[in-house]
Amino acid sequence: MGADSWVRCAQAHAPISYPIPDPVWDEYPPVGTLHRMRALLVVNPAATTTSARTRDVLIHALASEMKLEAVTTEYRGHARDLGRQAAESKDIELVVALGGDGTVNEVVNGLLHQGPDPERLPRLAVVPGGSTNVFARALGLPNDAVEATGALLDAIREGSERTVGLGLTSGTPGTEDESVPARWFTFNAGLGFDAGVVGRVEQQRELGKRSTHALYVRQVVRQFLGEANRRHGTITVERPGEEAVSDLVVAIVSNTSPWTYLGNRPMYTSPKASFDKGLDVLGLSRMTTPAVARYGTQLLTSSPERGPQGKHAVSLHDLSEFTLQSKVPLPLQMDGDHLGLRTSVTFTGVRRALRVIV
Repeated sequence: MGADSWVRCAQAHAPISYPIPDPVWDEYPPVGTLHRMRALLVVNPAATTTSARTRDVLIHALASEMKLEAVTTEYRGHARDLGRQAAESKDIELVVALGGDGTVNEVVNGLLHQGPDPERLPRLAVVPGGSTNVFARALGLPNDAVEATGALLDAIREGSERTVGLGLTSGTPGTEDESVPARWFTFNAGLGFDAGVVGRVEQQRELGKRSTHALYVRQVVRQFLGEANRRHGTITVERPGEEAVSDLVVAIVSNTSPWTYLGNRPMYTSPKASFDKGLDVLGLSRMTTPAVARYGTQLLTSSPERGPQGKHAVSLHDLSEFTLQSKVPLPLQMDGDHLGLRTSVTFTGVRRALRVIV
């Protein structure tokens, strides 16, 4: 029986509900070829697409094949703390993040808190449990937690992994944001319009609304109607030794492709972006109604070969380092998390930063 079939079978025969197990090292006897692997499973209980029953089945499936410690996050930033502890340990070989893109981002920032060292640091694996799961899907994993767990177990048995590049942001020296701590992102970041949308979505979630694609679309419309700089942008892209690109309303930075998903539809802002290259940027200098209609349609019909294009669109590919400067404070997001207002952010594309099970 394949790993996916095993998990499906276990789910079918599971009781109605289970508590998340306490951390375990020796409760489950090791079997198969993974008996020496020690793993930490970071579980976000607020993950929007997994139930307690499903999470418990996945925990048992993973624990049956490795020495597993399962820890449920209890506060914002807890996954980062757990990732840091795993990086500092001498025996954890694998960290599995069960949650959405925010959980993955926290784990990655914990693992890399002292910088990238892919040969020393634990590997990362992802079981998608959020509403969009861009990072997991960009790696080619199924968007279903059970199927992804089966694929993960198969990949571990086969020794299938890759070393991916990541994006790193930091405060820009000589600016009011120079003291902002460095932060890693896995798939995208944005300054301006898209980050404003993310902030609006987070506000709605804090009010008890579910994170759905319909909610996202409504916040896009509201952000557009409230965008003060949609005709005259305030963002400049500065690159060492290159001419600056000015007057952008939004700058979307991609570490991979697609940029995001609307349901099952991938949307590509920078189709050439890749985990194996530097960072890509799509900038738009106009967000009038005709421009939004044009670029919105292009996004909805985008493909791995073609993204938004036009006289108000600027595309930059495979950048190692650049800075986004704004004349006024603008919202910043990374991996779908709103990080407040910034006037300056320096970006670095770090190749071969972390080993990932795929």
